[in-house]
Amino acid sequence: MIRDRLIAVLQPHGQEHLLAFWDQLDTGEQESLARQIEAIDFDLVGRLYRDRDRQENLRELADRAEPPPAFRLDTAQNPFSPQQARLSGVEALDAGELGVILVAGGQGTRLGFDHPKGMFPIGPLSNKSLFQIHVEKIVAAARRHGVRIPLYLMTSPATHDETAAFFDEHDRFGLPEDDVLIFCQGTMPAVDAETGRGLLEEPGRVAVSPDGHGGLLAAMLHGRVFDDIQRRGIQRLFYFQVDNPLVDICEPEFIGYHVLSEAEISTQVVAKQYPSERVGNVVRVDDRLVVIEYSDLHDGAARRRNADGSLAIWAGSIAVHVMDVPLLRRLAETSDGLPFHIARKKVPCLDASGDRVQPTHPNAIKFERFIFDVMPQARNAIVVEVDPALAFAPLKNASGATTDTPEIVRAQLASLHRGWLRQAGVEVSEDVEVEISPLFALDAEELTEKLPPGTRITEPTYFQP
Repeated sequence: MIRDRLIAVLQPHGQEHLLAFWDQLDTGEQESLARQIEAIDFDLVGRLYRDRDRQENLRELADRAEPPPAFRLDTAQNPFSPQQARLSGVEALDAGELGVILVAGGQGTRLGFDHPKGMFPIGPLSNKSLFQIHVEKIVAAARRHGVRIPLYLMTSPATHDETAAFFDEHDRFGLPEDDVLIFCQGTMPAVDAETGRGLLEEPGRVAVSPDGHGGLLAAMLHGRVFDDIQRRGIQRLFYFQVDNPLVDICEPEFIGYHVLSEAEISTQVVAKQYPSERVGNVVRVDDRLVVIEYSDLHDGAARRRNADGSLAIWAGSIAVHVMDVPLLRRLAETSDGLPFHIARKKVPCLDASGDRVQPTHPNAIKFERFIFDVMPQARNAIVVEVDPALAFAPLKNASGATTDTPEIVRAQLASLHRGWLRQAGVEVSEDVEVEISPLFALDAEELTEKLPPGTRITEPTYFQP
């Protein structure tokens, strides 16, 4: 019997309570719960729970943190010039060595949008979705370099089906079908913070959550992404997250710094504006790059200054990376490749009587991996500073918040494109809304080739093919 088989799985770990409502379930529900239980690594869950309080001394780590080796916007001290980097990056792109990873597991809940966040309409004039803007950049880059640039799109169980249907409905926004591989990240069960026992979300469903963007490596392995990458001869992957429409996908200068430095991973950062800014802090500790979350950076370390008054811990991660494929495969094929982090959260669940509990304080522990933990395991890692006005506009909050709202992001997109127009010799005032399709121009240089000098823009204008 199925139940007896499951008892044999659960009993050694003290998790038999997950079958408390088994007799209330119909056959389909029982089979679904069985599949879920048999997919859980209870040995791993138990080990993580037992080690929940065994964390690195983050205060001591922050005290030892030094500024990371970085290519700064002030290029005077950089070992390679922007021109050298661009040439190297163009060579890598022309050779077809690049693929793109887009992480899109989040729902638009905080935006008041009951769909995958990538479907959110963000184009200032076009109303294009985040997905469409990103994919059109890939299409335009592939066209510019005369190659195919595949998109590897990681979803979560909450976003997978709707995302796949959205891409099919829109013919993948111009990418060939063979150049889009959509795969789903894994999950980890939430456990009771006091006992380590798994929680039931429904009588026939264990409470689980996505295993974090660091779950990418296992998902790539299980989703046969590495097989596709090997078939194409791709050597490096450009990684970013779905909520930033300003990300300059496959930008040659960034790729060139990575290649010239012989780095296994390179990461983009922005200079922090104030000590407690809510970004991950990229630092060097013992000759390795690590990220200290803003919530883990104690005030004394955050406020530490250099002799010139600048912040010592200055580099804020924007979750944009170039990563070598051999590094990712090496870590993916190692069981402990990336560490799990714990988060104490409020997780609705069933009590012993089957009544639903809405906790008022964190009652559970979730386990997740972070992609930035690749950095300390790389043989060489570098940091590249970018201007946030040109490369970073995360969409996180609903209208009315003070930061990262749709209105703020649209304004940043329009401002970027007004800047391109001015570089192209076009006259446009600050109050005129503009938008440039990636299929019309990927940058100011391409725009200059398409618009005659002296052009004046006096009304909202969307530039498209």
